[in-house]
Amino acid sequence: MFRFAEFELEPGARELRNESGPVHMEPQVFDVLMHLAEHRDRVVSKNELLDAVWGHRFVTESALTSRIRSARRAVGDTGERQAVIKTSHGVGYRFVADVEVVDGQEPGPVQVDNTPEPAGALRIRFVEVDGGVSLAMAETGDGPYLVKTATWLTQVDKDTHDSPIWGHWIRALSRRYSYVRYDPRGCGLSDRNLAGCDLTNLDLWVDDLRRVIDAVGQERVALLGVSQGGPVAVGFAARYPERVSHLILYGTYARGKRRRGDPVQADEAALHVDLARVGWSTDNDMFREVFARQFVPDAQTDEIAWFNDQLRMTTNSTNAPLLEGAFHNIDVTDLARKVTAPTLVLHATGDRGVPFEEGRKLAGLIPSARFVALSSRNHVLLQRDAAFPQFINEIERFTTT
Repeated sequence: MFRFAEFELEPGARELRNESGPVHMEPQVFDVLMHLAEHRDRVVSKNELLDAVWGHRFVTESALTSRIRSARRAVGDTGERQAVIKTSHGVGYRFVADVEVVDGQEPGPVQVDNTPEPAGALRIRFVEVDGGVSLAMAETGDGPYLVKTATWLTQVDKDTHDSPIWGHWIRALSRRYSYVRYDPRGCGLSDRNLAGCDLTNLDLWVDDLRRVIDAVGQERVALLGVSQGGPVAVGFAARYPERVSHLILYGTYARGKRRRGDPVQADEAALHVDLARVGWSTDNDMFREVFARQFVPDAQTDEIAWFNDQLRMTTNSTNAPLLEGAFHNIDVTDLARKVTAPTLVLHATGDRGVPFEEGRKLAGLIPSARFVALSSRNHVLLQRDAAFPQFINEIERFTTT
């Protein structure tokens, strides 16, 4: 165990502690801090840290920068005050605090687990859909099946239990359900080639969802439609009512931005397509950050950096504008009126990604749908959102009735 300043760093328990108790750290942040402490006799290069913490998984330097920021915040450092972690510009970082090694012996190198989930928890496989396209699907947890319809900007091996954006969703939903999610065409681990795909055709997305549900081997499942995945879930529930036990819709809509009769939202749709085209064609994080901020306006700097890095990795500059524009002209108003499955609609009151009014209108279209307003500005609820426990409790209560 290492002692420095008012902290104790214990590799066995994988904990950083101060006089108030354990200091919360994401696993990769702990690994970065531990590696620097172990090799405090020298400057540790960025490449060495990337290899030590991420192993064979490809990530960019922005991911490392994000973890360094988090580690500094945990030990009371800032970019200016570098009493523990000092930047060696152009080279790497060095642990510079005075350290006492408890029991007079240096611990051996910490064993870093480079798997994205605990052993056996994450199960990734592939399913073939129309056109010979291969989709990546992931499953965690045990219990009744809950299938999340695909949205772009996902990657199932990165949207894991330690993600600062999606990790709490996965942990909470996997406690009660066999939680299934998948990368859509053109994203993540799924096939990236979108040649010949009519992405504006709802039938294409509904059939992809059907193939995923077929692959899990269940006749009936609960569906979770979030954001862009909402219209797909509505379309599936209307066309295959016998296969949906419960329909849960969060932060979503019946009408795309160009179908809402609002010139401002139509202009926003065009702007976002252009931003996707530019943002994924350059190395300038600023453009992708516009996307990140509309999903999580209350996110901290390191969370935005993580999300921005994920956005860059999940698709390419050819697909990004196609996927962003795919649902702006969608309208499932008529299909929503045909849904017979028990339906729960939830929406954050200050949602910047999808206006609250669209969620309210969607709930009004679906017969007997229950509507719940959540107090948040975030399109993707963060773990510290007071609304997040309510979100999970509402889902659990709804699916057990």
